[in-house]
Amino acid sequence: MNDFIKITEQSSPYRHLEKMPVAEILANINKEDKTVPDAIERAIPQIERLVNAAVDKMLAGGRLFYIGAGTSGRLAIVDASECPPTYGVPPELVVGIIAGGKKAMTQPVEFAEDSLTQGWDDLSGHHINDKDVVIGIAASGTTPYVIAALKKCREQGIITGCITNNPGSPLTEAADYPIEVAVGPEFITGSTRMKSGTSQKLVLNMISTSIMIQLGRVEDNRMVNMLLSNTKLVDRGTKMLMERSGITDYEKAKVLLLKYGSVKKAIEAEKV
Repeated sequence: MNDFIKITEQSSPYRHLEKMPVAEILANINKEDKTVPDAIERAIPQIERLVNAAVDKMLAGGRLFYIGAGTSGRLAIVDASECPPTYGVPPELVVGIIAGGKKAMTQPVEFAEDSLTQGWDDLSGHHINDKDVVIGIAASGTTPYVIAALKKCREQGIITGCITNNPGSPLTEAADYPIEVAVGPEFITGSTRMKSGTSQKLVLNMISTSIMIQLGRVEDNRMVNMLLSNTKLVDRGTKMLMERSGITDYEKAKVLLLKYGSVKKAIEAEKV
């Protein structure tokens, strides 16, 4: 491992937070948050390279895996879990994995992120292979669970990417397609659930959204493959079908939508 500067652990420029008025605390957090999009903009070329590599694999039948610990792992699962309802894809197409398993979604699991073998074991449980892509997520870029998993993936010929907030980190070195988003020191020193976590969620949004567009799961700017899992989405889908098909009768459009299960399938089946 090369020496690198762990920006995420550098001291916050704000001092004596316990003496700061609430309005000032909020204003300063907001000020720091405003720097995140600029940091992401600088990383767009890296994001593009990873997305293109992932699309190529997924068009050939591969899957996308996110793997992380703590906040990074929770964000991985959040983004992955949104893909089936939003785009109508099977839940095994985009998978989020967190160190410590389901329990770690709601509470810390001691030393789970320190394992050098569990990350690969967790991936292996999904029968991962060289058709797939694995993205490791860690603000610090030093999480053993994630780094070891990516190294093992490389040994198996599996394409790897990463999202980290410390450029030049060991995680960067373990990834074929690193994404480095340098958001700087946190408002509370070392609290990477803040700017670092925010940046990770935004980058994950970009990755999954752009991939799904490239996979044909979006038409125009519409979620034509979304799952109809509640009344709100049925209503949205009905209105979308009316807009795209020319049907003017709401109830007729709703019946067609529910019959075929998605806007896209309804249009294709009825050829309206």
